[in-house]
Amino acid sequence: MPRTRHILLLLLLCLAAPVLGQTASPPGALDSALASGHKPSGDTFLDPEVAFRFAALADGSDRVRLNWQIADGYYLYRARIHIATPSPRAQLGPPQFPPGQVKNDEFFGRQEIYHRELTATVPVARTAGGALSLPLDVSYQGCAEAGLCYPPITKHVTVQLAAGGGGAAASGPESGDSSWFAGLIRGRNWLWMLGAFYLAGLGLAFTPCVLPMVPILSGIIAGTQRPASTARAFTLSLAYVLGMAVTYTAAGVAGAAAGKQVQAAFQQWWVLALFAAIFVALALSMFGVFTLQMPAAIQTRLAGVSNRQSAGTLGGVAIMGALSALIVTTCVGPALVGALLVISQSGQLLKGGAALFAMSIGMGTPLLAVGASAGRLLPRAGPWMELVKKLFGVMMLAVAAWMLARILPERLALLLWAIPALALGGLLWTQLPASGAPAWGARVLGALAVLYGVALATGAALGGTDPLAPLPTLGARTPALAFRPVHSLAELDREVTAAQAAGRGVLVDFSAAWCTSCQEMERYTFSDPQVQAALRAAVLLRADVTANTPDDQALLHRFGIFGPPTIAFYGPDGRERARFRVVGYMKAGAFAARSRAALAAS
Repeated sequence: MPRTRHILLLLLLCLAAPVLGQTASPPGALDSALASGHKPSGDTFLDPEVAFRFAALADGSDRVRLNWQIADGYYLYRARIHIATPSPRAQLGPPQFPPGQVKNDEFFGRQEIYHRELTATVPVARTAGGALSLPLDVSYQGCAEAGLCYPPITKHVTVQLAAGGGGAAASGPESGDSSWFAGLIRGRNWLWMLGAFYLAGLGLAFTPCVLPMVPILSGIIAGTQRPASTARAFTLSLAYVLGMAVTYTAAGVAGAAAGKQVQAAFQQWWVLALFAAIFVALALSMFGVFTLQMPAAIQTRLAGVSNRQSAGTLGGVAIMGALSALIVTTCVGPALVGALLVISQSGQLLKGGAALFAMSIGMGTPLLAVGASAGRLLPRAGPWMELVKKLFGVMMLAVAAWMLARILPERLALLLWAIPALALGGLLWTQLPASGAPAWGARVLGALAVLYGVALATGAALGGTDPLAPLPTLGARTPALAFRPVHSLAELDREVTAAQAAGRGVLVDFSAAWCTSCQEMERYTFSDPQVQAALRAAVLLRADVTANTPDDQALLHRFGIFGPPTIAFYGPDGRERARFRVVGYMKAGAFAARSRAALAAS
């Protein structure tokens, strides 16, 4: 009987084995799967703490290192990683991520993801040099390849930073200017924030990136079919500035939120060529070649309605301001970068957008002054009004030449500059009476303009490239710095590694052909003897992001850069000196001091 029981029990186990094999695992199977990083079955996934093991630690006195160990079959989204600190004693710089893998996500589109391991570094700008307990809020989100996405995870950690990293928030060679503006947005004082950004925009208004807007707006006012009164000219200026400010703000917010360089899309050769053609057409209209006006049928319908055509004109002026904001203003500065950093890292769209709008109004304030004075400065009728319109036509030709200079060879661009110069000289000689002191003074200016135009054409034939020194023999300057081009993250990392092995610092210049401030840096800063002396021992690299290729975008993304000119420094130890980064144009003396400090051995 016992033997019979054993046989029956054995038969039952054999019959149940297939079923048990589908619903249960041998002892320790789940533990083995967790340890290896694989899920044991189609409906069992790792705990998020196991799938994404996170740690934060200090990396020197002014940097934090974040590390994720990612289980096999799982990945993290780059765009879902956000780092912030509630501490008023420190400000975080843009995180530095290694290049990831591109995934075409069914729901989120094209995404950059990380497998197995991710290490990111975060620069820290500190208000004091002592030891610091830095609280961090780190958010991230990941998924399993098998089809499960976890909700966002937020870790609250504290990292102990050693003494020695202070002074980053102060002014001077070691200041983080964009971090200072970012701190204003993160603060609670709206009035102080808006005022500071307005003043920053007012300073930006007098740079070559914004000055071309003056002839555009002046030409619009001068080109109205009836003489512009003070109120009318100011209204046109206000429409132009508001169109510029709203577009600049919206594009900045959208670009920062999406992690894209919006302005680069408007610097394509065909966009610039089309816009230059529009300015040439406007210039020819002001010269009287043809008349720009509404169709006769529309004019007849609106003839009985007062100021209806004026109201229509306001919309066109606002559109011109919107286009100018995207195409003409191509500079970046600390205020702009600070606002974009806050928007991209913390998602504070309202405060970041308000800061951008205040900065845009500051940029447009001189344009409002032009509009307010135009009614008094422009003649109301007679031949002088025609002369003024033609002068603004010359200015339109100069804007067209300035835009085409970004996409044409330098010698051909130099030849284009001769056209507005010769047009100005001919206009001053042919459109003025032969007698009177003012007329003779204008004719002298016309003769000088003609000589300058001839010099530009001659310089182009002789190989000249500089409009300020068109003749090569007369324009000798200090030889330019010799930059090595880098086209990808792999090339950059290779150059930095080689420089570290040689014990040399590295300067990385992010530049573009359409960037006016980049040309200023090349002409006035990099050519200065004290700057060249400060950079004599450094490896000089240049990332030309004119074409905005995927490799260009990856380079900008690595450094958290929103546009050129931006200059990054690496010390001889191969680590970036993030708090010494230069954004926008900087004069030679200040740049030389910052370069020496950034490239120092410690």
